[in-house]
Amino acid sequence: MSTTPDLSHAEWVKSSYSGNGGGSCVEWAPAYASSGNIPVRDSKNPQGPALTFEPSVWSSFVEAVRSGGLTS
Repeated sequence: MSTTPDLSHAEWVKSSYSGNGGGSCVEWAPAYASSGNIPVRDSKNPQGPALTFEPSVWSSFVEAVRSGGLTS
């Protein structure tokens, strides 16, 4: 069974790929990675929902971004 982690005290880290111009701001909470899920949110909406990803899925996504495999 999967449960949603309590992220009310999470320390969020902005992605190094997020620009300083206010667009495409992604944050993640690395302290929760050991729980089996990586929480990710839109920093422009910190009270909004967070998505959680299994570590292998998140790693695949990050690698796709790094390699230029995702375009807008």
